[in-house]
Amino acid sequence: MRDCGARKSLTFDLERDAWLDLGNKHYCVAYAVTYTQDMTGALLNVTYRKLLLAQILSVIGSGLTTIALGILAYELANEKAGQVLGFAFAIKMIAYVGVAPIASALAESLSRKPYLVFLDITRAVLVLVLPFVTQIWQIYVLIFAFQAFSAAFTPAFQATIPDILADEKEYSQALSYSRLTYDLESLVSPLLVGLLLSVVTCHWLFAGTAVGFLASAVLVSTAVFPMLDKAKAQIPFLKRMTHGGAIYLTTPRLRGMLFLYFGVAAATAIILVNTVVYVKGALGLGDTVVVLFFAVSGIGSMSVALILPRLLLRIDPRRVMIAGSCLLLVSLVGKPLTQSMISGLLVWFLLGVGASMIQTPSGLLLKRSCYKEDRPAVFAAHFALTHACWLLAYPLTGVVGAQLGFSMAFFVAAAITAIGLVTAVGIWPACDPDALAKEQ
Repeated sequence: MRDCGARKSLTFDLERDAWLDLGNKHYCVAYAVTYTQDMTGALLNVTYRKLLLAQILSVIGSGLTTIALGILAYELANEKAGQVLGFAFAIKMIAYVGVAPIASALAESLSRKPYLVFLDITRAVLVLVLPFVTQIWQIYVLIFAFQAFSAAFTPAFQATIPDILADEKEYSQALSYSRLTYDLESLVSPLLVGLLLSVVTCHWLFAGTAVGFLASAVLVSTAVFPMLDKAKAQIPFLKRMTHGGAIYLTTPRLRGMLFLYFGVAAATAIILVNTVVYVKGALGLGDTVVVLFFAVSGIGSMSVALILPRLLLRIDPRRVMIAGSCLLLVSLVGKPLTQSMISGLLVWFLLGVGASMIQTPSGLLLKRSCYKEDRPAVFAAHFALTHACWLLAYPLTGVVGAQLGFSMAFFVAAAITAIGLVTAVGIWPACDPDALAKEQ
């Protein structure tokens, strides 16, 4: 407690202080409720809570689809499953890179609620078709359609949040929750898959994904959305589509971050494309161990997401992200030197840690690098440009792993990470003031 001096009237304000009359003095006490509001202000918004839960269900559904797709690809292609998954995820990235900027600009002139509900329902229908595929090309067609609708959903969803959370602090909290949501998916989805595979076949996992999307649609339909900003809708479509990319590519710190995402893409490609091949092919183990490897990488990512936000109050994000890239590089180079299951689990954990050290501070850098009214466009540009990195990494590691072996896939991923790291260090100034918005 601190002595606040004499006060004639007794007041009670949870957003400030509560005054307690203790004899002849009044003492000012900061209520725990105030602290809670400071930490969870965004969650006090009912509409945002519904949208956050919808995002969690949608992301977990996508995670179930990713793992189930890997198992399905192995059933259809056996040892060539890594190559099939590499092309499948490349198709996903083509959809993301090509559709996201268009969808982001389009979302500015559409009523968001029916638009998002439509996208959720459509994805649920497409996922339900996947268990019936019998040919590799059918996987490619359905994946493109599914990911095109996902690429439309994410920018529209992200563009809605700053309209709902006008307060800058609450919006920053929402960015952190979004990152944590994806990390939770990396952990929860494998655990759900492990439980479901103990009682059903992998084909039923797609049904679980569909349920997640339908539940997301219900939550979105019950949320109260802000009115459409007609001023934004009047901006020419081409300008709306390119504005975010122009800001992104003229900001040194964002260009540097984009090259660090080469390492994130390389590590993620190894995990998503080659885990099932490594575990079932090289180690000769079953589906439950595949799930274990996915879960371990998710635990690594989650541990960073929980610890790093506080550290970023004292440590420059640039140093953290470059350290994460170095960790990815060392892990990718070191893995081919040993083939044991324990070493594999350790590397998968470190890949999750390193990737999260780059991804977690990204929202903070994006916020620092643009004005409030430009955030939706810049986040959409980030979404498209970073997924272009995955567009390179997925097919490359898949083909190299299938044609030249698993160890060579690691070395190629390490080379991609090294190129991104060296380039980022060169173009991202070490003296990078927080106040810098963007180059004019």
